[in-house]
Amino acid sequence: MRVLLTAAIALFLSFLSPGIALADGGGVFSANCAACHAGGGNLVNPERTLSQADLKAYLANYNSDHESAIATQIKNGMGPMPSFEGVLTPSEISDVAAYVESMSTNGWG
Repeated sequence: MRVLLTAAIALFLSFLSPGIALADGGGVFSANCAACHAGGGNLVNPERTLSQADLKAYLANYNSDHESAIATQIKNGMGPMPSFEGVLTPSEISDVAAYVESMSTNGWG
């Protein structure tokens, strides 16, 4: 019963404060991703940025579930991008995916 109550409270609070995940995602992004993806760019492969158009073009399933497609890329990596599974927690991966989606929607400005 206590587990269910805790889960319900956490879910409720997540709806009240979506900005917290974005702030956490931004911090995790800065610490782990910005070396290659500063400002939504891509230092290693400049043609594959974190712009919404590029995410749509290069990520499988982006059109059906934006954040899940981004989280899968973060978790598994691909090509020169390393996997962050085991480096970041599942929660951190979700927060970074939400941050990247938000920033790509707003043009990384």
